[in-house]
Amino acid sequence: MKLPKPPAQVRIIGGHWRRSLLPVADRPGLRPTPDRLRETLFNWLGDVSGLTLLDAFAGSGALGLEAASRGAARVTLLERDPLLVRSLQTTLSRLTPPPGTQVQIQRGDALAWSPSAPLDGVFLDPPFDADIFALTLQRATAWLAPGAWVYLEAPAEWTAWPPGLERIKHARVGQVHGQVAVWQG
Repeated sequence: MKLPKPPAQVRIIGGHWRRSLLPVADRPGLRPTPDRLRETLFNWLGDVSGLTLLDAFAGSGALGLEAASRGAARVTLLERDPLLVRSLQTTLSRLTPPPGTQVQIQRGDALAWSPSAPLDGVFLDPPFDADIFALTLQRATAWLAPGAWVYLEAPAEWTAWPPGLERIKHARVGQVHGQVAVWQG
């Protein structure tokens, strides 16, 4: 399946940075979450104030920065591509975080990463052509606090959830499927 070329920029939909534009680098496999799907996702999640979150394949930072804009206490943007890390750093340098919000950018591989404390939520939007959805979901279960959620973005509806993750929401926007599961562990 060939996905359309990503836009040169996306906008933050709500919160402190509402209407702020985020650059989208022209990199293989990079396709930021469409505005319509992000809006649906954050309607599902509701209030993210005070949560500790990870955007595991940050790319443009659209998911993690949207959460920070909406008042998440701590958001880690994890990205392994050095060019995208620099782009995230440049973007964050021009945005003043909302009061009580910390945004941290880390260069690293999501499959090798471990948090220092359990997370309240994880955004998983791996490159579609990497075929690491099952492995990434399994890895994420070790990062979650009880009752935490995982958002997975994939080219198809995902049905092979690891034990302990119960899918509660699913939506399709164009060729992208977004789904949320809650950790029962």
